[in-house]
Amino acid sequence: MSIISSVTSITGRVAGDVKGSVRRARLEGERRVLERRHRTALEALGARAYALVDGGTLSADALAPEVAEVRSRLMEIDASLAATGDGNEGEGQERSADIAFPMVSDDPGAHAEEV
Repeated sequence: MSIISSVTSITGRVAGDVKGSVRRARLEGERRVLERRHRTALEALGARAYALVDGGTLSADALAPEVAEVRSRLMEIDASLAATGDGNEGEGQERSADIAFPMVSDDPGAHAEEV
């Protein structure tokens, strides 16, 4: 076997390996994008379901544990905000909801950590 054919063979294998790695990386990136979209859709669905339960439109029977958990977290956030004494006592509920559900917040900077 000549040196040229040996180099050609090795180069072909390396090119094939690189092509396979690039394909796997692309598929992994696409999978992550789809997972992120799925997570965002579930968060929006959860926020909407919580709003419907809170508004009395949706029965809380099936969602009682989840709603109780959200309310518990909101109370913890409110208590934390009150303990810091930031002077925004009137906006406490609004701020705690924005913290608990940043994906549906009107604040455009709330999504900065997702990117």
